[in-house]
Amino acid sequence: MLHLMLHAFEHALVDGLKLLPFLFVTYFAMEWLEHKAGDKVNKLVSGAGKWGPFAGGLLGVVPQCGFSAAASNLFAGRVITIGTLLAIYLSTSDEMLPILISQRVSVWLIIRILLIKIVIGVMAGFVIDQIFRSRQPEHGHIHEICEHEHCGCHKGILRSAMIHTFKIAFFILLIGFFLEFIFEVVGEESLSLLILNRPVLGPVLAGVVGLIPNCASSVAITELYLEGALGMGAMIAGLLVNAGVGLLVLFKVNHETKENLTILGLLYLIGVISGIVISLIGG
Repeated sequence: MLHLMLHAFEHALVDGLKLLPFLFVTYFAMEWLEHKAGDKVNKLVSGAGKWGPFAGGLLGVVPQCGFSAAASNLFAGRVITIGTLLAIYLSTSDEMLPILISQRVSVWLIIRILLIKIVIGVMAGFVIDQIFRSRQPEHGHIHEICEHEHCGCHKGILRSAMIHTFKIAFFILLIGFFLEFIFEVVGEESLSLLILNRPVLGPVLAGVVGLIPNCASSVAITELYLEGALGMGAMIAGLLVNAGVGLLVLFKVNHETKENLTILGLLYLIGVISGIVISLIGG
């Protein structure tokens, strides 16, 4: 058993070290984009009016620090609609994008995943706004959008990029070690069959993981997909549901608990149903 653990750790460590330079370059670029365009993106979404879900779904995939948290604050201040908020939650990719880029995954696969998230986010956002038509936004107080632990807005680009890089590399090491150990004990093929060929169970379980308001959840979902333990449908379900720290901020700043639970339920249902559909059509 000890031999298996050491072998798994060695394998995970080597893979993790290979990713470090790619992760750093990716996060440095993301931090630069956040500092240059973050405020403009927030203003664009808040001023989009009835086209909010379109703007939110499209801009939600932009890799920047704390956009889902900013959206939660904008919603709590009654600046954007429920549909716009959900469009942003559904399209935001948290740690998925830097991991796929650092793993040198096919550009077309990355574009496909992002397009799926955008389309689902925009469509769901418009439908939800039609259902909750009476809840139109009113201009009110907007909370500070850079007050949560995930955002490195005030730490400087280089330092923030380094913090993100080592933080995610640590999670990748832990998850990689866990996967390698399980693969050694159970067998990669057996483990994959537990979830990969379950068009309903896979998205349901991945959606539960996606609800965890921590970057580790999106790291785990992406890594499981890359290792072949999750199918496309299950991965999409988990990543749609995963809104980074957005949900945490929502429950903190919006005091309408029933409304928050409704948003949480809608996010989970949309993500899981979308994942099941993609699994059934062979996505």
